[in-house]
Amino acid sequence: MTVVFSSLPPVMPLCVPVAYPTTVATTIIPTEDKTAGNRVRHGLVRAQKQNNMPFIYSKPWRVQFFKHIKCPEDVFIPTEDCDAWRLCPEHRWVYNKLTIALAQDLKAAPHCVLPPKALYPVFSKPLMNLKGMGAGSRVIPDEATFLKSLQPGHFWCNLLKGRHVSTDAAFVNGEMVWSRHTTGVPIGDGMFDYWHLHKEAMPEIEDWCGSWARKHLTGYTGMANFETIGGKIIEMHLRFTPQWADLYGDKWLNAVVRLYVDKVWEFDDSGRIDQYSVILWGSQQRSYCLPPAVEISRAAAVPGVSSIQVPFHENTDSTTASNPPGGFRLAIVNSSDLEAGRKAIKILREAIKEVDTKTHVNGVTGRAACRCHK
Repeated sequence: MTVVFSSLPPVMPLCVPVAYPTTVATTIIPTEDKTAGNRVRHGLVRAQKQNNMPFIYSKPWRVQFFKHIKCPEDVFIPTEDCDAWRLCPEHRWVYNKLTIALAQDLKAAPHCVLPPKALYPVFSKPLMNLKGMGAGSRVIPDEATFLKSLQPGHFWCNLLKGRHVSTDAAFVNGEMVWSRHTTGVPIGDGMFDYWHLHKEAMPEIEDWCGSWARKHLTGYTGMANFETIGGKIIEMHLRFTPQWADLYGDKWLNAVVRLYVDKVWEFDDSGRIDQYSVILWGSQQRSYCLPPAVEISRAAAVPGVSSIQVPFHENTDSTTASNPPGGFRLAIVNSSDLEAGRKAIKILREAIKEVDTKTHVNGVTGRAACRCHK
């Protein structure tokens, strides 16, 4: 199979195309496909083979989720916030997290405004962060620390308590018509051991987010993601979570396309089960070699595993990627069984080696240093 990347319509800004490394073994690709002339344009990718693929994405490890989905030529569905910002000008104000907080009557203000002393500890983060992964966020325990932490473009909010839930939802004219909830198991410094996709509904979140959307998202039809703590919205995205798009069901992406094309939602979700997205972390102070394709195939062959993603590039400095403060994502395993996901992660952990740190050019590790899987 040859996947050809082509340009987007003029509404999308384009940059000079650059060749993508053909050895990126992030999906299970037949050997003959690894020499395909794949090209990207600065984070906006449109892949075409026999069918037009509607999903805009910048990460080649997600080709596996979208390449077989049919869609009209003129329909584009964002999977990343920078693209949703361009495609949804009427509702992109939701990316201002301070506005989201104030719209729920939470106590919040820009950094130049001191929090009441009785409110500490408070949570601090950028007003807007389209790269995600919790970059720049932290808990501030007291006023002395706050005064040392002042940053332009950041704001504080009262520290919410309760379960942290990520909710993907479908909307038709501002009305929530489908939702699925995921909780993460934190291991510190913004990292999660794994994400649990729950089969059950969460009425408290659905009621709060649904009523909030009816008030603030009138006219919006499409996918959205809510991050909530204790049932309160801490941030919102005008796209679904692409990391586990394969776990929602075989026909789910087709339903998403119809939502954007026909403005209707039809999806049989009666077969829900608990599912998992397990993460392998590395150090931000290290560079890594991609695992051999045979080891990715071994991990993917574990019964219960749905997909493997290896979300990094050999020839990129790990410190330039968007990651939480505590680590660098090396692999993602989606599975219907937690232990199966852990078994696949173990295979990948042994297969992903550190780059020879002696070979660096201007702080960026060259691919010539990745000899560990030759």
